[in-house]
Amino acid sequence: MPRRPIRVTGAPEAPLRAALTALRAELGVSDGFPPEALAEAERAAGSPALPSYDATDIPFFTIDPPTSTDLDQALHLSRQGTGYRVRYAIADVAAFVVPGGPLDAETHRRVLTLYFPDGKVPLHPALLGESAASLLPGGPRPAVLWTIDLDADGRTLAVDVGRALVRSRAKLDYAGVQKEIDAGTAEEPLALLRTVGLLRERLEVERGGISLNVPEQEIVERDDTYALHYRAPLPADGWNAQISLLTGMAAADLMLAAGTGVLRTLPAAPDGAVGRLRRTATALRIDWPHHVSYADLVRSLDPHSPRHAAFLQECTTLLRGAGYTIFRDGALPPITTHSAVAAPYTHCTAPLRRLTDRYTSELCLAAAAGQQPPEWVLAALDALPEEMAEGARRAGTVERECVDIVEAALLKDRIGEVFEGCVVDVMERRPTIGTVHLESPAVVGRIEADHALPLGERLRVRLTQADPGAAKVRFAPA
Repeated sequence: MPRRPIRVTGAPEAPLRAALTALRAELGVSDGFPPEALAEAERAAGSPALPSYDATDIPFFTIDPPTSTDLDQALHLSRQGTGYRVRYAIADVAAFVVPGGPLDAETHRRVLTLYFPDGKVPLHPALLGESAASLLPGGPRPAVLWTIDLDADGRTLAVDVGRALVRSRAKLDYAGVQKEIDAGTAEEPLALLRTVGLLRERLEVERGGISLNVPEQEIVERDDTYALHYRAPLPADGWNAQISLLTGMAAADLMLAAGTGVLRTLPAAPDGAVGRLRRTATALRIDWPHHVSYADLVRSLDPHSPRHAAFLQECTTLLRGAGYTIFRDGALPPITTHSAVAAPYTHCTAPLRRLTDRYTSELCLAAAAGQQPPEWVLAALDALPEEMAEGARRAGTVERECVDIVEAALLKDRIGEVFEGCVVDVMERRPTIGTVHLESPAVVGRIEADHALPLGERLRVRLTQADPGAAKVRFAPA
């Protein structure tokens, strides 16, 4: 999923939408799947491998953006003694994809769903990812069902995971969920999302973790001009994310105990990255005293504020060192934790959109059953980190290029104008070239000067070029 979510509205023939279409062609990414992969998907959609355990009596629900149809997770919460029971159903992609088959090969080529501001290029064909394998309301679906019992403080007491047939009763969206919970009209399974979410957020603070509530940027076209708006996450977004984090931490612990698995790891951010972030804070006039930790600063920010929203997006740069770490036969790796989570953690809750999650599900199912993982999982394990890294590089390229196009569209009619900004980065060997972060609009662009740039200092800059689809934004000292 993108670190900097951007959505574009407007006619397909508009310059910005046309530039995004051209970018897809330039990067060689397409919605289309090979005929043999589509044929396999069609067969699998009609006859998936179904589990024997029937959990369709549990009234699961999903929480996603209103237009989403690739639904990876369904949820049910209940009280359990003085604590709580979390049931979390994850789409069972392995029930549809044959190891070594043409669809499997295509997913290993794609690795991730790629997100563009005006659409996506999916990991799986729509008849699986947005229909037969998706946890949409209605017909029963095969799922990997997590059952996690929590105490009264939200701490994990017991974890179990197995295959089950599930049925979602309702497709909910974040705004509707927030409205019901705030009004006190939510039924208990939904009302408990707030209770459990707040408990897990408190535990996150206690262990030193941090969640980034990154706002979505929306670029709205009106009369061939563009305006930037932010959609700040609701509290319900964060509560729902805590359930996914809880499951990813439980999965990591299961695999570590079994001795074989794949973790999502992130070392502590280097000083240089934190220093750059401090310069960005200066650019956006955000007060960051040296005695205030990064985590405390982030928790103090208001994502409804455009300046704070822009800074939260820049905070995602500290996640760039994340990777996947494989371990086997009890030989644990030197790093087992994710520094932002502040605990061992893995990706396992989005198999419709991320390749590795299909494998972590299988590893956890085997660990819970006290069995060896399937051979097809073990055979693919060693290559998985590099495949995911290559997929992340491709997704990163898509994100960077999309941001460049969107920023150029936003500023295309303002060439020659002067903006307030801050120099947040300077090339070591060419100090006349660097990066400037504008205060408003929150645009990051290259700056070129005829003298050394003042790193970390505020600077008035002039926009020299901006043309979506042709030229990235460029600045010069005013």
